[in-house]
Amino acid sequence: MVMGCGMLVRVEGWAGPWHLPPLPVITTTTRISWQMFLRVIMFKQFLNRSRPMVFRGLSTQVKPFPVLKDTIDTTCPQLAASKKKAEEQLFQLQKLSNICLAGGGERGIALHVNKNGKLLVRDKLKLLLDEDSDYLELSLLAGLNMEYGDIPAAGSVNGIGKIQGRYCVIICNDGTVTSGTFYPITVTKNLRSQTIGVMNRLPSLYIVDSAGGFLPLQSDFFADKNHGGRGFRNSAVMSAAGIPQMAVVCGSCTAGGAYQPSMCEDAAIVTRIGTIFLGGPPLVKAATGEDISAEDLGGATLHCSVSGVTDYFAETEEEGLEIVRDIVATLNVDPLSPASLDSEEPLLNPDLLNALSGIDSIDRRKLYAVIGRIVDGGRFREFKQKYGKNLATGYGFIEGRCVGVIGNAGPLTYQDGFKGSHFIQICQQRQLPLIFLQNSGILEEHEIFTRGLCIDDLHQAMKGRAAMMAAVSCVSVPKITINIGSCHGDDNYTMCGPSFSPNFIFSWPGACVTHTLNPLAASLQSQEKTPTAQGNTKVNKQHKPRSAFNFPVNSSWYLASRGLIDGIIIPSDTRKIIAQCLRICNQQKSMTNSPKDFPVFRL
Repeated sequence: MVMGCGMLVRVEGWAGPWHLPPLPVITTTTRISWQMFLRVIMFKQFLNRSRPMVFRGLSTQVKPFPVLKDTIDTTCPQLAASKKKAEEQLFQLQKLSNICLAGGGERGIALHVNKNGKLLVRDKLKLLLDEDSDYLELSLLAGLNMEYGDIPAAGSVNGIGKIQGRYCVIICNDGTVTSGTFYPITVTKNLRSQTIGVMNRLPSLYIVDSAGGFLPLQSDFFADKNHGGRGFRNSAVMSAAGIPQMAVVCGSCTAGGAYQPSMCEDAAIVTRIGTIFLGGPPLVKAATGEDISAEDLGGATLHCSVSGVTDYFAETEEEGLEIVRDIVATLNVDPLSPASLDSEEPLLNPDLLNALSGIDSIDRRKLYAVIGRIVDGGRFREFKQKYGKNLATGYGFIEGRCVGVIGNAGPLTYQDGFKGSHFIQICQQRQLPLIFLQNSGILEEHEIFTRGLCIDDLHQAMKGRAAMMAAVSCVSVPKITINIGSCHGDDNYTMCGPSFSPNFIFSWPGACVTHTLNPLAASLQSQEKTPTAQGNTKVNKQHKPRSAFNFPVNSSWYLASRGLIDGIIIPSDTRKIIAQCLRICNQQKSMTNSPKDFPVFRL
């Protein structure tokens, strides 16, 4: 378009309009050459304007952070020995896991399926969860090596999985284990699962099939705020906080078990097998002399049409689970988006972590090898690399999400403590999740280092550790802790042990935990070394061990059996577990339910 002696050019998608210099009069003989001239001018201006944009586009393709070098020597004889030790530990993990996965064993399964006509709890999970759900089992080994015997998986299958694209905490009574009876360890496990639900704002689902509490031990799980009643209170508090609470009754809910569905916002019940009552037919017979069936006393028809304790009537367990899936679809929680396209698998072989887990001490060089097998592409930007010799801090990506990584290689010095505190505060300000890699090393070396400090150095170290403890205590970003090389003394605090409320905490098989470095008093040491007295021998003969296991108190097996950690993981799965936890933690950003003063009242 010619406008006077100038030209205005507009090209769609370009940065125009571009003004060209005045043009001469165009004749027929010069039309072809003038078109060529015009094209050249326009192309040059396009290049001049677009070059910065093109270069910026290219620069974004360069991944941030340098790639860590592999510091593991696969030909080292020490690694071969540690590999053999690790294989033994992994074999033990598999053996214990199989015991817990079997629940009540052949007898319990036969009674549950053949006589009572019920689905096994893990078959219920298959029907309940999305087909592509990544299920994170919680506290699988809890309940083994208890004073009152072995309770596989604590009689409850707990975990986190996707329902309708949304992560939910699922707490399922295992009816094959003494009819879903509650033991003290069952309460501990369920309370921890609820805590995880609160911290990550996860909708909670209870698949209830419980005969109530184990009466001989009832004083151990109903008296205190951390005992059985707390679970019912938690449901109300979580509902008030806008965290949905749902239940489906697939069996008997007797005594304490009756409270759980009645405290939820939505409750479904399966006819003929689902019942809810504080005292069953035998108690009614003993108290009043009346004969009444369980269905008439507290069955699905009664509670759906008369009492209103339940909201949905299901003919089968399959229908009950489908109802729950429909309830989840009504929650005001957006389904999670797919994993980031920027996610990048580590360049280093993660299988070597299994061999590394059997080594006695993971020094700082080997700690880098662990980090390189966790973060995307093995890329890691270290923070304060030359400040603080026993603590490595820095940034990496896991499935395209930036995180802060904190790993120790021995006890923390004054510099380590303040470095950790500084780094944690930055991550809090930038809302970056924190990954703690606990790695105190050999207990004896840890004690020698601590006792070798002079008074002034020890006081300085305590100041640094106190600053880091304060930062760990108050930070609000997600915290995921993995014990990869044991944890001793106050490393349990600075490195976010159970007392400091990590969102998730797991351990490698060979790791251990000692909560104090103080030497035993001489009298106690002599008692430990002295053979058992005659009177005690008689007591031991009278009270035979009820458990088939005897885990060392400081071992990861003991911690897992008591529900003090969320589980023992295969070292080569460390990145997968952390990534799974990060996805779960991230869901709370899509929850829009606002807290209110009271929970949803059923009636």
